[in-house]
Amino acid sequence: MGLVKGKIAKTVKSVELQSYETLVAELEDSNVTVRRHAAQQITTCPDAAKTLISRLKREENTAVREAILNSLLHLHDPSIGGSLADCLRSEDAALRNDVIDALKQLGDEVSPILRSLLNDPDSDMRIFVVNILSSGPHPDVEQWLLEVIDRDTHVNVCAAAVDLLYEIGTEAAIDPLLRLKARFAHETYIQFAADLALKRIREI
Repeated sequence: MGLVKGKIAKTVKSVELQSYETLVAELEDSNVTVRRHAAQQITTCPDAAKTLISRLKREENTAVREAILNSLLHLHDPSIGGSLADCLRSEDAALRNDVIDALKQLGDEVSPILRSLLNDPDSDMRIFVVNILSSGPHPDVEQWLLEVIDRDTHVNVCAAAVDLLYEIGTEAAIDPLLRLKARFAHETYIQFAADLALKRIREI
């Protein structure tokens, strides 16, 4: 009986491996429908996250990319957040936008990654992170934004942070906003946006 069970287990494993290899091949198929179907079906296979991320970075079709991202979001793999964040460095604007939307859906599980990326050397990356934070603020988002406007030297990063502070800022933001105005005294938009945020906060 044990021998029979062993044969069955080996057969099942062989079928699963064949299925995985088939789906990996189909993800590279020239037919959009085949790639989309493979992206939807591969989630139960080993290394699905790694395989999907690899294809995502090269996928140009919107429907297939959407299928890949939907599958990734349903995997609950802890590696996904960091892998998606890395896609923000892509030159493909459409991919970056899709990834930003996906990261917004991941919520608190990617908070540590986003927090660290607020210190990224690339100012565009820091702006992307602020935009992601606007989706549904983590409890510490205001504090993160206050640190940004106190220390970040890039005017566009600070402007993005102020825009979000206009929506979620509390009295804790008043002094940092005033310091920001002093730091960027000749930047018209910073003055305008900071004044709007200060006005809203003081009227609460």
